[in-house]
Amino acid sequence: MSSRADAVDPARLAQWCVEHLGSLPVEEIFRSGHLSAVIGLRLTDNREVVVKIRSDTPRTAACVEVQRRMFEAGYPCPQPLTGAEPFGEDVATAETYVPGGALLPSAGNAARSFAEAFARLIRLAPRPTEVSPLEPAPSWAAWDHVEDGLWPCPENHEVDLNAVAGPEWIDDAGRHARDRLRAGESEAVLGHCDWLAGNLRWSGDALLVVHDWDSMTVDSEAALVGFAAALYSTVSVDELATVEDTERFLDAYGQARGRELGVDERERSWAAGVWTRAYDAKYQAVVGQPITSLSEGEARERLRRSGPDPRRP
Repeated sequence: MSSRADAVDPARLAQWCVEHLGSLPVEEIFRSGHLSAVIGLRLTDNREVVVKIRSDTPRTAACVEVQRRMFEAGYPCPQPLTGAEPFGEDVATAETYVPGGALLPSAGNAARSFAEAFARLIRLAPRPTEVSPLEPAPSWAAWDHVEDGLWPCPENHEVDLNAVAGPEWIDDAGRHARDRLRAGESEAVLGHCDWLAGNLRWSGDALLVVHDWDSMTVDSEAALVGFAAALYSTVSVDELATVEDTERFLDAYGQARGRELGVDERERSWAAGVWTRAYDAKYQAVVGQPITSLSEGEARERLRRSGPDPRRP
């Protein structure tokens, strides 16, 4: 459990629920979280809700706004019950609790199921100009950040990824991916940039619910599809997509939207996938964890599919 979740005071939480939900908690269903404290509660009026507590940033309110719009459009996500309301120095939001569901769709249909769910999300999402600004993007998706150095600052601010040299192949992969993404331009759309299997639940091959709406961001469709294609899983929530899995996702996404990805779109999707996994690999290396998000050989193969290095004549 994260220190943030563990430190939430039950009395303050109960008071917040009364003020913003009109009911006291009578049972804690679960408590978890990483960047946020995520607490499932049963209230005296028998509602089951999830309260999320995190740092107060303009992004939080904007993400709740997008989630509400998606729920109203019929997309399978928890219904927001509040906006971003003060909780001490942080803010908290509440949403309906959606329990159950399988971690993965059936193995043979995983790429198609994940891709169709993502295509529907992109199709139903409001235009970026219709909602409040969502900047800055989460660090693992912030290839176009304006900070100094190659890598953006992680959300927890505990480390400076640019202060530690190497591994050289990770830095090279991130730089190549960033430059390839910068070389293309297309219309910005709204999408989910953390399409991990752990954030989705399934009823057979049908999508039951998508969680983690704090991961909404604005980018090109190609980049957002690339993040999703590199992060989803076909076998386990602990394993990311293989090169072949990513290829199948990109094919299925084109079919789901009714138009195949063009050559430039596809290459930029591969580059975006390299960026997000290289970022995670760099973080793992800097904090002394095993590097599991990307291997040197896989980075080389994914970069090959992203097209020529724009830095080379």
